[in-house]
Amino acid sequence: MDSTALFSKTPPLKLFFIASLPGAVGMLASSLYQLIDGILVGNFLDSTSFAALNLAMPFVIINFSLADLVGVGSSVPISVALGQNERQKANNIFTCACFLIVGAGAVIGAVMFAAAPFLIGMMGAEGEFATQAVQYLRTYALCSPFTTILYAVDNYLRISGYIRGSMALNILMSVLCVGFEFLFLGVFGWGIWAAALGSSLGMFICVLLAFIPFVRGKALLHFCKPRFDLDLLRQIIACGSPSFLNNIAGRLTSILMNLFLVRLGGELAVSVYGVLMYVDGFIQPLMYGMCDSLQPAVGYNWGARKYSRVRAIEKCCFTAAAVISLLSVVVIRLFPVQITHLFITGADGDALALSVGALQVFSLTYLTRWLSFATQSYMLAVEKSLAASIISVSTALIFPVILLVVLWPLGLDGLWINFPATALLAAALALLTLRLNWSSLHQPDAS
Repeated sequence: MDSTALFSKTPPLKLFFIASLPGAVGMLASSLYQLIDGILVGNFLDSTSFAALNLAMPFVIINFSLADLVGVGSSVPISVALGQNERQKANNIFTCACFLIVGAGAVIGAVMFAAAPFLIGMMGAEGEFATQAVQYLRTYALCSPFTTILYAVDNYLRISGYIRGSMALNILMSVLCVGFEFLFLGVFGWGIWAAALGSSLGMFICVLLAFIPFVRGKALLHFCKPRFDLDLLRQIIACGSPSFLNNIAGRLTSILMNLFLVRLGGELAVSVYGVLMYVDGFIQPLMYGMCDSLQPAVGYNWGARKYSRVRAIEKCCFTAAAVISLLSVVVIRLFPVQITHLFITGADGDALALSVGALQVFSLTYLTRWLSFATQSYMLAVEKSLAASIISVSTALIFPVILLVVLWPLGLDGLWINFPATALLAAALALLTLRLNWSSLHQPDAS
């Protein structure tokens, strides 16, 4: 697909369906894999393994965060450069970013592998619970140089017009990861480390496939002799900071949550929190898939100074995020028991009551979550990285930590209430951000 014509000439609503729906389907496939990952561990292994997975997961995501910083941070200036018809600059950003991601994956993976026992012990885990969490984290850390670039190259495919190819890649990754995990856990009977190995193996195969059009020179973006400079690094860091800070801040919040959960409710409380995170891990990728898939088009038109097209595309993005978010409220409130049993096999009595109550409260998060999510994506796509970073860090860390202190007297109920309360505060911040940036977002098109 000719991405230049797609971004600059296709009517916004048609562009939304062409670019955004495949992105949503691809991310849905990815989120389904993450959902099934938890189901497979919870059913083929045991509740301790499921709790260990959830205890280690924040550190796994931190391991991917630097790659995400470079991947997202390079995608925005690449799109803007293409809109300004500066292809050589776009190719250099692309090439430098790929080298940076692989290097960061190796360094952070080594640090995570060495620090895994300390990090898990710091969480208060002991015995078999801690041993399994360390195994899971270390397996991902060993594989990170070969896997962390996957989500970045997915962005580069969309920028180059391989929209359906990007969708197919995400679907294939999910199928491979689930297939390997089922084989390793269900057939071979290996431990929790094999769940991480299966995921990493599926990702690595897809990384190899994703780079084929770039290596063969068939894509819009091409590899070139990299020219690193401080301005380029600053630009990548500035544009990638909202996503990076969201990942880091969100994981720090998860670590704090787990610290409280281990002490307030032990493995059961950590498992219930894991159920909430898996539900969120299904919903947010849908919104992210649609908003992120539109970012190349938004960035291209922003660079070309076609501001009216930017606003029209973003209207579609906000509307779709709201629909997904509000539908999620309905589904979670109707099926809390079924959702619980997907992850905690045989949950009944106090365990079931705790999970159902937590899900009912947690569902209220999505009444307002869509507004801050879509606003953050909008700000990032038009190179207003500071505004996007403020929303990101406030939503992922500042608001939740403040509410942890305020709601502490309520015990576990306070932890569940934290989610919708954070979303409400983030929505208010998003509205303020849009108001403060109103004039720059409503510029007339260049003549």
